[in-house]
Amino acid sequence: MATMGPMLLTLAASLHFLSIFFHSVCVCVHTFRGPHWCEYCANFMWGLIAQGVRCADCGLNVHKQCSKMVPNDCKPDLKHVKKVYSCDLTTLVKAHITKRPMVVDMCIREIESRGLNSEGLYRVSGFSDLIEDVKMAFDRDGEKADISVNMYEDINIITGALKLYFRDLPIPLITYDAYPKFIESAKIMDPDEQLETLHEALKLLPPAHCETLRYLMAHLKRVTLHEKENLMNAENLGIVFGPTLMRSPELDAMAALNDIRYQRLVVELLIKNEDILF
Repeated sequence: MATMGPMLLTLAASLHFLSIFFHSVCVCVHTFRGPHWCEYCANFMWGLIAQGVRCADCGLNVHKQCSKMVPNDCKPDLKHVKKVYSCDLTTLVKAHITKRPMVVDMCIREIESRGLNSEGLYRVSGFSDLIEDVKMAFDRDGEKADISVNMYEDINIITGALKLYFRDLPIPLITYDAYPKFIESAKIMDPDEQLETLHEALKLLPPAHCETLRYLMAHLKRVTLHEKENLMNAENLGIVFGPTLMRSPELDAMAALNDIRYQRLVVELLIKNEDILF
């Protein structure tokens, strides 16, 4: 215990030095809540505190050593982004210079062109092997992937591929940092206060995450407009997408299990109020 004082002082001094060293590119040492992956090299950030650095301008999260290789505009080098699935969302959109991941845009366009009246849309599962085929097509061909009716007649394969994309994200669409605020909003009984807290929670999301969530919720709202045909209302979609878009940063399995009902409610509220919240 006697050695802890000098160790903490050394750590504090190191953090101070790193903050000064990275100041010229607006990058500061950061302690991340929950698991995080480097958005440059895609490797895990180890440690309990000060696992990496975050750019104050764009929110890019990287290892300290990787920050030296990130260009001043923080745009990741496309040659380091070798796949679409399991790639950090912010890294993907910056590398491809898009507002949202192309897999989200392409799947939603395909679903809305031929699937809105499909019974059990998003609830019914597609054939898993074909969903894996779609995943490999995006990883291999990117925006040139063919997901048309000629390739995949069953629309549930496309919905399954979209859900798999969100499940495979190393950092969920609703991030670990923002997660507690979203869960807090679902527990509030007063409708006005609930929406205000939900609006505050949205501000905690990185820009690419918030834009993708907005686009997805607008799509799911359009799905509910066809409820008579597809039998999918906001509550049903919340059950499907709650655990798909949100993962608890808590390692305690019981606490994570207790959050499932609130995850469902968060997505239901986002769908019902997407025109107000975004």
